[in-house]
Amino acid sequence: QVQLVESGGGLVQAGDSLRLSCTSSERTFNNYAMGWFRQAPGKEREFVSGINWNGGNTDYADSVKGRFTISRDNVKNTVYLQMNSLKPEDTAVYYCAADAGRSIWVPKFSRQYDSWGPGTQVTVSS
Repeated sequence: QVQLVESGGGLVQAGDSLRLSCTSSERTFNNYAMGWFRQAPGKEREFVSGINWNGGNTDYADSVKGRFTISRDNVKNTVYLQMNSLKPEDTAVYYCAADAGRSIWVPKFSRQYDSWGPGTQVTVSS
């Protein structure tokens, strides 16, 4: 499994921005599709965004389209989630995940991912 560590979470006000980072120890980071999921209290973990191995394909949940942007730097072994125009309903623990494979497709289901980070808390106040 790949070791993943998220950072960049925090407490912000509605309308603010945050950038989450997820860094991997895996030397062959570019062999993995990466995803961001989130889980709010009392709710199931949900897909937020994903990016395929070379960054050529991305996908977003409808709730974040136009506000969040995923990107990756395969030299730095890092995937980012730029979150703009944050809303209180974005409050959750955000997890990054890795799925081995060089597909053009972006995995959208948590069961497709092999490795997970411990998560970082994002809290958006109204």
